[in-house]
Amino acid sequence: MARIAGVNIPTGKRVPIALTYIHGIGPHFAEQICEAIKIDRARRVNDLTDAEVLAIREYIDANFTVEGDLRREVATNIKRLMDLGCYRGLRHRKNLPVRGQRTHTNARTRKGPAKPIAGKKK
Repeated sequence: MARIAGVNIPTGKRVPIALTYIHGIGPHFAEQICEAIKIDRARRVNDLTDAEVLAIREYIDANFTVEGDLRREVATNIKRLMDLGCYRGLRHRKNLPVRGQRTHTNARTRKGPAKPIAGKKK
């Protein structure tokens, strides 16, 4: 089991797919990492040598903000918006959609399950 950036990478998967299990690395960056370290994309994680895993780990540490640091950075950015009291901060504070989506009918992910209104007849 390879451990990169504090995450146990699944061993049976191909390297670019397995790297996406790290928060902050998507498919594009996973491919970019494989190209930089010259690892074949078809190889599986359990076929990697310890030196290759170490090279991946060092490359990620040097070039990307991942996992805890990224989560902390995002949380501080949201907190800053809320403290400023700007429109986006107010939307975060009220737990409503931030990027201009409609809320009349949708937005159930942000607002939670629908609450019935007492006495409303159709």
